[in-house]
Amino acid sequence: MSWGTELWDQYENLSLHTQKGIDFLEKYGQFIKERCTIEVEYAKNLRRLVKNFQPKKKDEEDYQYSPCKAFKLVMAEVNDLAGQHEVISENLQSEVLRAVNILVKDLKDDRKKHLQEGARMMTQLTNQLATLERARKNYEKASREAERALDTFQRVDADMNLSRAEVEKQRMNMTLKSQQCEETKNEYASQLQRTNDLQNQHYHILLPDVFRNLQDLDEKRIKDIRNFMIHSADVERKVFPIISKCLDGIVSAAQQINEKEDTLLVIERYKSGFQPPTDIPFEDLNGRGGSERDGSSGGVGPPPLSSVGGFRPEAMTVKGTMSAGGKLKKRVGIFNIFSSNKKLIDVCNSLKSNLSSYGDNKEDYSDLPPNQRKKKLQMKVEEIVAKIQQETAARDGLMKIKGVYEANPAMGDPMSVEGQLNESGHKLDKLRLELHKFQGFLDEVEGGGGGSPANRRHNNVNGVERKRSLLHRNSAGGGSGGEEESLSRSASDSSVSNNHNHNHNNHHNNSSSSSHNNHKQSAPGTPLPVHGCSNSPAESGIGTSHTSLPDSDDALPVNDADYYEAELLPPLGVCKALYPFEATSEGSIRMGDGEELLIIELDQGDGWTRVRRATGDQEEGFVPTSYIECTLHSTC
Repeated sequence: MSWGTELWDQYENLSLHTQKGIDFLEKYGQFIKERCTIEVEYAKNLRRLVKNFQPKKKDEEDYQYSPCKAFKLVMAEVNDLAGQHEVISENLQSEVLRAVNILVKDLKDDRKKHLQEGARMMTQLTNQLATLERARKNYEKASREAERALDTFQRVDADMNLSRAEVEKQRMNMTLKSQQCEETKNEYASQLQRTNDLQNQHYHILLPDVFRNLQDLDEKRIKDIRNFMIHSADVERKVFPIISKCLDGIVSAAQQINEKEDTLLVIERYKSGFQPPTDIPFEDLNGRGGSERDGSSGGVGPPPLSSVGGFRPEAMTVKGTMSAGGKLKKRVGIFNIFSSNKKLIDVCNSLKSNLSSYGDNKEDYSDLPPNQRKKKLQMKVEEIVAKIQQETAARDGLMKIKGVYEANPAMGDPMSVEGQLNESGHKLDKLRLELHKFQGFLDEVEGGGGGSPANRRHNNVNGVERKRSLLHRNSAGGGSGGEEESLSRSASDSSVSNNHNHNHNNHHNNSSSSSHNNHKQSAPGTPLPVHGCSNSPAESGIGTSHTSLPDSDDALPVNDADYYEAELLPPLGVCKALYPFEATSEGSIRMGDGEELLIIELDQGDGWTRVRRATGDQEEGFVPTSYIECTLHSTC
């Protein structure tokens, strides 16, 4: 079925129909546009919702419980859902709405062109019909005039009274009118033939072509609307897997909620560490003097209520924990508590002052209950250790840069990083002092005797290492800084502690000889390897020993418990030099071709291996891993 044959006379209706179709397409495009706006607004509102319900800094402690953690995960998934709605909006705009707008423009242009062509054809046919009508009228007029001239000639010719000249005149007029009539007749026939041909071509060829073009245009519009709707659904369907994952994430977060673990967390968070009060003893007031009943005598009797259970009632806070504030008050007789309101007012004021003092944050957290204090100190120690590791890693990078500059001066001046190295060293010193201080607080809480032997040994190593670094800076020139000072500060407490523990027995058996040998073979300020961090030739180096001398308040007495010196690390294997190597930076040692060395520390990923000479002064240092062939012991 074709519009050109079936609707050959419906030009106006087809023009109106195609215009309505384009208007509908524009309406669908507006629908897509407003839906994109709604998707964006919905995503924005979801993100605002997630932002409004994010935990405040003051509520972070409450978010350690599993429902709160699950809620944070749920909010993260909801935020991802918002992102998927934004993706839907973006894809609809770029893939559907843009195509709709382009199609609307193309349809309008094509429709306008086809309608103009049809209008031109209609105008041409109309003009031809008008020409035909004029030719017909001319022919009709000429025919009437020819008939009238013929009648006049016949009347004159029959009248015997008229002259021959008058008859001849009418004959000539009749002949002229007959010729004009014939000419107009021929013109009329010609225009009629031309009009019929044009009309036949118009209604069977030209106008049907225009209608078929309009039909194709409308069918293309309908087909594209179908494709747009399908594509819109596909755009949304593409994000369904991600939305499904977000929903699965919400379910997974909810399944992580564990009421038993939360119960343990509540116990750990609020447990004070105090023991419940013991039974209150009975006080027999009979037979005691008035002064004793009033509490003014120091006679023998049961302990006052203030001392029962080892704590004072006025030192208890509203949370049932001990407060650092509050002073011991003398207990008065039991019959005096109703004498005035002054006692009650004093108790309320005491509770108020103790409650306010409970909230004060002291450096050693002594205002907290034992269990809570221990937890806070452990967190503080872990925080300081993390800062030390971070600062040590940064210092490793600076030392590597300095080593590169020393090996190749064209790349930079080694002294350009000296200031940063000194600043890093000062930061490490401060952090180690702070770590030593808080470790002491923690040891005090854990038992008052320094905690476990490993902890005491670790603290002793920390303290001696700190003093050793301070002594070295004093001996190097009053703390002026420099290469040896910066290297000394990069020593690792944990590595020293492990080394000291590993050779603890040898240290006690050969204390004097080890001290002498180590002082002879170790350069002053040579750092020990940093535990947990990658070693570089300028930082991870040779075992050193410095005797702590009494120089300040931190000085230690010289005895077997506090005297510290590093022991030689046990060899892990042997290596053979494949190429000669010249020491170009601090911490590295020279190596000859084919020389055999002892491996005392493996490559930590930075390309350097720590070795010791097997003979001679047993010098230690770092050599490139690619320059040696390693053979490890079977036990390693």
